[in-house]
Amino acid sequence: MERPTAVKNAKTPATFLTAGLLAAGLTLTACAPTEGTATGGGEEGGAPESVDVGIVYSETGPLAAYGEEYYNGLQAGIDYATDGTGKVGETEINLTYHDDGGDPDKGVSIAKTLIGKEYSILAGTTVSGIALKLAEQAEQNQVLYISGPAATDAITGINDYTFRSGRQSVQDVATAGQFVDDLDGADVTVFAQDNAFGQGNVAAVDAVLGAEGANVSEILVPEDVTEFTPFARQIVDADPDLVFVAWAGANAGSMWQALDQQGAFEAAPIVTGLANKATYGAYGAAGEKISFLSHYFPGAGQNEVEDFMIEHVEEAGAEPDLFTPDGFVAGQMIVRAIEEGGGTDVDSMIASLEDWEFEGPKGTTTVRGEDHALIQDMYQAELVQDGSEWTAELVDTVSAEDAAPPVAEQ
Repeated sequence: MERPTAVKNAKTPATFLTAGLLAAGLTLTACAPTEGTATGGGEEGGAPESVDVGIVYSETGPLAAYGEEYYNGLQAGIDYATDGTGKVGETEINLTYHDDGGDPDKGVSIAKTLIGKEYSILAGTTVSGIALKLAEQAEQNQVLYISGPAATDAITGINDYTFRSGRQSVQDVATAGQFVDDLDGADVTVFAQDNAFGQGNVAAVDAVLGAEGANVSEILVPEDVTEFTPFARQIVDADPDLVFVAWAGANAGSMWQALDQQGAFEAAPIVTGLANKATYGAYGAAGEKISFLSHYFPGAGQNEVEDFMIEHVEEAGAEPDLFTPDGFVAGQMIVRAIEEGGGTDVDSMIASLEDWEFEGPKGTTTVRGEDHALIQDMYQAELVQDGSEWTAELVDTVSAEDAAPPVAEQ
């Protein structure tokens, strides 16, 4: 199944209930040569005619809406970084799209196939478990990998070949910590799914808030659970000082309803990540009770790059949303790497991205050289209801430095 390299009448992200900051075969290709990262070439030693870049993302699966946001942002980012040409000099950037379906095995299979075709640049995936496996492939095969919205902290510093174009769990937690006056001795409960994303958030809360004196515990819910009442009661019985919720998936609406019905909001303040716009009405009565940390919502960045991104995505018939900046930044990073390394010299591409500071849709953004963390602003937000509509409003911007994760040990 083919996807063009420019969005035409893009489908609206699937409206499923999800919250949190929040995780066979090659089913998607776009104008791909049958082999080779570099195709053709002019004079000997000159730039190649084209460079293939493999984008692995969830077109289908439980996080397909997030994948669509990433896809839309990537188109805008490539256009922005190449002044609309889709080229770096005379070299055309050939993006090929491949659906991981949210399945790590499929993701690995795709990566191996692309690497076998001599791709030197891979990017994408929303799912933390897939990103970790693609990072392993990148190191084993010495190719550049730019992870997408996947939030697990384990990606940062995992190896020299792996970068990220989005935020990570520690940045979410650092932002959440801004809601608490005094963490020393406070009891903090992490309520999350029992998967790589949830476990990563537990580790992040313990590392960040625990370092400030908080006593951190967790309630981890199996991914296939549909009845959340017993888990909501665990929150009430624990009587914590703060609850940090990390969730992503189609069952989030039922989860929030259970928390509200069981009195969890009366038991403790609850903070979570603001998810995509399709979820704003899914919190129900809980919507006005939650303290939201935010990776991004349209209008939060308040800069010219964000304006370009929003306009580009809307002109393509889509809407900017939670992970649109992750795709946009990936586009900027891909162009930067090709400018410096031609799409084939992996060492040069890595060097060009390390310590690179640039203006992204969230403002000044830096790729930290020591561990490839993406240092960026974060936000505090609230949901405001106007009739039947809910909108996100900016409460405060948490500076990139204040939200920065500690340097990962390698």
